[in-house]
Amino acid sequence: MRNEILSNLNNARQLEKLYRENKATFKREFSTLSSEVKDNNLLNFWNERLQYESDDISWGSRKEFLFVIFASLVAGLLAKLPAILSISEEFFYPRNIGFLVFPFLAAYFTWKNNLGVKQIAFIVGALLAGSVYINLLPNNPNSDTLLLACIHLPLLLWGILGISFTGHEVQNFKKRLDYLRFNGDLAVMTALLVIAGGIMTGITIGLFSLIGFQIEQLYAEYVVAFGLPAVPIMATYLTQTNPQLVNKVSPVIAKIFSPLVLVMLVIYLSAMIFSGKDPYNDREFLLLFNLLLIGVMALIFFSVAESSAKSKSLLAEWVLLLLSIVTVVVNGIALSAISFRISEWGITPNRVAVLGGNVLILVHLLMVTVMLFKAITKKAALGEVGRAIALYLPIYFIWALVVVFTFPLIFEFK
Repeated sequence: MRNEILSNLNNARQLEKLYRENKATFKREFSTLSSEVKDNNLLNFWNERLQYESDDISWGSRKEFLFVIFASLVAGLLAKLPAILSISEEFFYPRNIGFLVFPFLAAYFTWKNNLGVKQIAFIVGALLAGSVYINLLPNNPNSDTLLLACIHLPLLLWGILGISFTGHEVQNFKKRLDYLRFNGDLAVMTALLVIAGGIMTGITIGLFSLIGFQIEQLYAEYVVAFGLPAVPIMATYLTQTNPQLVNKVSPVIAKIFSPLVLVMLVIYLSAMIFSGKDPYNDREFLLLFNLLLIGVMALIFFSVAESSAKSKSLLAEWVLLLLSIVTVVVNGIALSAISFRISEWGITPNRVAVLGGNVLILVHLLMVTVMLFKAITKKAALGEVGRAIALYLPIYFIWALVVVFTFPLIFEFK
């Protein structure tokens, strides 16, 4: 997008076309160019146009809106497949929950970015291979490798979505950071839509109950079944056509919660010493400990992705550095706990998966912590922290591939 804007700085018609094709990306790339290119009247006009914030909501082009409606309906039909084809819900949903959302989001960005035939073939082939594979795994509810495959498959689908989002610039670390920012904006918009949907559900069921109709089951089977898969699709559409809706909310959330999470983690680690519980002998506690680790790591990465696009105060940088250090400590505890469990009770698929994931996260966190320290001491630019995050992301994709496709074979589907 950046190169296309540069090559058409004096072509008003083409700039308008680029803007209408992808407003969010156009605005991000244009904001960096406005400070580099001077004395261009058309550029000045576009700068004023993009800086102006309208109260109106844009619904994009007619084709785009129809695509979102169609994708939402198809996603809803897929969600109803167990009822339509008499498939066991216990079999269908754990294996296919990711396919109710990610393929449609990938199709949206594939279309928006006008990807080539080779990229489209790769994305479609990867999605089909994942779908066929996960549904051919033996149906053993007690299989740890099946559970691990089902848990890690959405991470693979998330990586495929990232490829469609970055488009022709998949190697560009700035586009990868844009993808992280998109995920933060998507989470905010999805939460807002879910809250609004929940309020509407309560009001609707309450109103019908007042006139003697109990529609809870009917509403859940059709409205909720179609509505839930549609929420992230509609949220993506809104964030891309109206970036002004959440592009100020997400940084504020990150700015507020980073210091709060830092304080909570310090208090939590201190309280853990006196609680009598530890991740070494309590399996459920270790699981929750790792979920906490992943959540905090996601907050750090999202905060850095947001800050890399704009200036960051020294205090905010220190908060991120301290949060990274504390998270490294949390990761170290989790890593030592899983190592202890393996040495005491032997190797299992779950323990190997957790061990591998913790090692990858620890390496990544150490890289980010070092770069944050260099940024604070002025030995590196803050953008280098974002580079450290973005360049490491494919490692998680590769690890998910290993867990999904090799663990069932290595551990004989146990």
